[in-house]
Amino acid sequence: MLELKGIRKSFGKIEVLHGVDLDVRAGEVHALLGENGAGKSTLMKILCGIIQPSEGKILINGAERHFADYDQAIAAGIGIVFQEFSLIPWLDAVENMFLAREIRNRFGMLNRKAMHRRAAEIMRQLAVDVPLDVPVHRLSVAEQQFVEIAKALSLNARILVLDEPTATLTPSEVEHLFKVMRELRKQGVAIIFISHHLEEIFEICDRITVLRDGEFVGSCAVSGVDNDRLVEMMVGRRIENNFPAKVPVPSPAPVVIDVEELQLKKGGPVSRFQLRKGEILGFAGLVGSGRTETVLAMLGAGPVQRCRLRLNGTQKRFRGPDEALAAGIGLLPESRKEQGLITSFSILQNVSLNNYGKYRKNHWFIDLKKELAATRTAMAQVRVKAQGPHARVDTLSGGNQQKVVIARWLNHDMQVLIFDEPTRGIDVGAKAEIYALMREFTQKGGSIIMISSELPEVIGMSDRVCVFRSGGLVATVEGDQIESETIMTHATTGRVEHVA
Repeated sequence: MLELKGIRKSFGKIEVLHGVDLDVRAGEVHALLGENGAGKSTLMKILCGIIQPSEGKILINGAERHFADYDQAIAAGIGIVFQEFSLIPWLDAVENMFLAREIRNRFGMLNRKAMHRRAAEIMRQLAVDVPLDVPVHRLSVAEQQFVEIAKALSLNARILVLDEPTATLTPSEVEHLFKVMRELRKQGVAIIFISHHLEEIFEICDRITVLRDGEFVGSCAVSGVDNDRLVEMMVGRRIENNFPAKVPVPSPAPVVIDVEELQLKKGGPVSRFQLRKGEILGFAGLVGSGRTETVLAMLGAGPVQRCRLRLNGTQKRFRGPDEALAAGIGLLPESRKEQGLITSFSILQNVSLNNYGKYRKNHWFIDLKKELAATRTAMAQVRVKAQGPHARVDTLSGGNQQKVVIARWLNHDMQVLIFDEPTRGIDVGAKAEIYALMREFTQKGGSIIMISSELPEVIGMSDRVCVFRSGGLVATVEGDQIESETIMTHATTGRVEHVA
């Protein structure tokens, strides 16, 4: 039904897809696998006309097609359910399904009865019972997922792309989704299924295509491959030697943070881990595995069912990030521009944020000379490249923006830094500098928790690695066990401990 031949895509001088091939048959569920950043989403956006390929062909039922936009792809029978829902929360299921293509009567008025009838017919086809007349924000995540699928089917989609559809579903909801997918398969719909959970691939898929670093690795039948082979195909890359040498953490090193028990939600898995002085503790796992949520819960910045931890041997319960900050714990969030910086402010203002107390003069005033001197020192320490302390942050590169965030926390004299995706969107040269700064911090007695989706980064920087899956910690690896296959195996098949 579908063939992608020699698909290439470049953004500027950087090629991100290198002649990728993919063929999908009618009535099959075809898995598209690869690590984060392998090129899966880019390939699917090309298929759906959202972005244009630099080279290559798209053939549907043997005929070559060119899609200038998503509307043309829809007209050709292609529908996509994105990992991030595209529903409007305050509209009901019917209104979302027929948005911008409403059924009208001969007077141009909305024909809600006809739309409701068609929506109910599609839901019966899916064998799901979703309320059609309530705002979708009141529906469960699984119900919203089925509304997205119904919306695609209402477009008469014969090729359906499901991007991480199970990431936020419970096991029973996943099973129901699979039942729907099997029914669609019987009706001849071709389904492209993107998932990081390998057990799901073996349960629901017929064939598999693997991408790695924008390249086609291979296609095979599910029956002809095992878990170990898939992991090898996904992660079998050479790790670049751009990481500073690891310095052995003294044994036994003092425990700085001891998380005795952390449960994100009732009935969910319980995580237990320790952070030692002078180490980088990596948090690995797939998207939605609970890495960031665990850290935010620990700091009192996210929802948590229960949390018992000790800081330097003393029992603590942070009610907010301000208390964690006062205790010497700083967070460099995943989104620098939205959560880590005020980009319209200067470097000086960003470095001073949350820390004006150290510049207080005569109780009411700020010692501007002291503030400027401290900012210059912090900038030099992390090697920020800018015209000066008064340069606006939004004029800096991504790497220098990340250095400004690091400078702020070093200016705070933190004992623990938490890096969430420390080098996302940063060029190779800046990455090496960030890595060096992290090692310098630990060699001076600080401790780091590093959350990263990049396996080479996790392997190259971590002294120990905590692997997360389905909202909880499933394994802690160290020494020779810090390697791609071991981490990916735990991340895709590890068992979590659920506690009521």
